[in-house]
Amino acid sequence: MAAYRAAVAGIEAPAPAKPSTSSLKWLIGQYKNSTAWASLAPATRRQRENIFLHVEKSAGDKPYKAISRKTIVDGRERRKDTPAQARNFLDAMRGLFRWARDAEHVENDPTVGVKNPPKPKGEGFAAWNETDVAKYRKAWPLGTRERVWMEELLNTGLRRGDAVQLGRQHLRRIRVARENGDIIEVRAFVVKTEKSQYETEVVIPLSPAFEQAIEAGPCGDLVYIVGEQGKPLTKESFGNMFREACNTAGVKKSAHGLRKLAATRLANAGSTVAELESALGWHGGAMASHYTKTADRARLAISAHAKLRGTGDEHPIPSHRKARPLTSKKT
Repeated sequence: MAAYRAAVAGIEAPAPAKPSTSSLKWLIGQYKNSTAWASLAPATRRQRENIFLHVEKSAGDKPYKAISRKTIVDGRERRKDTPAQARNFLDAMRGLFRWARDAEHVENDPTVGVKNPPKPKGEGFAAWNETDVAKYRKAWPLGTRERVWMEELLNTGLRRGDAVQLGRQHLRRIRVARENGDIIEVRAFVVKTEKSQYETEVVIPLSPAFEQAIEAGPCGDLVYIVGEQGKPLTKESFGNMFREACNTAGVKKSAHGLRKLAATRLANAGSTVAELESALGWHGGAMASHYTKTADRARLAISAHAKLRGTGDEHPIPSHRKARPLTSKKT
């Protein structure tokens, strides 16, 4: 408003007031200029910027040294109806105050000991299964953009944010050595994933199903996933449009559920933790171990029952049908 009034009066607009060096807004600004901030993944920075906008609006002029553990807990409780937002808020404030303590702006970190809200019970996004894939393919045949969407998600295992950026420019010919020493050439996508905090790339071989889908199209010039006008989509708009396509096909699931199926396929094929992390851009082993353990348990259970049947065990599992006495017939 000050700039508007100055323009109407024909005078120079006043310079925007700088935040006090004791304010929370000033501290957040310093954090955003730090190496700690620069080391965050782009998606994490965008997420925290949105959180800090709300924090600055409600308490930006407050002294940052006055922020207490109770202040952080109160902020978490105001977001209790959306546990994911509460966790994201805590992550942002932890990052801010851990950096502030290292930079000697504060002596104590008010986020220490503040617990995340409990996660909702359940497995999160429902995973797709092969029946879902078949239903979707029937509803959306080759030659539809909806088919391109699903085949890309399933055959690359990429998150939405990375999937909407994928295009022909990422496809390369890569020479790799097999265990026996043979050198083979593979067409694969090389992608730096959105959430990666490491200088690593994901290499994804081009599958026949995905190749068939992108050849049938329609696709964009620089991205495979496009909307009605052949224009690229944001991950948010793509998520909404893909969910509508799923509902039309009778599959009440989401894009992330396809990533789970992609991980399940790899694990069931015998992929190791290291292989899964390389294929899906994971780090730390936790996510990959979850899928490999599930696959291993299934294989071990089947193997155990096969051994049981092969030993001539004297106490087989009884049938659910009523047993009939054995009788002999004369021929």
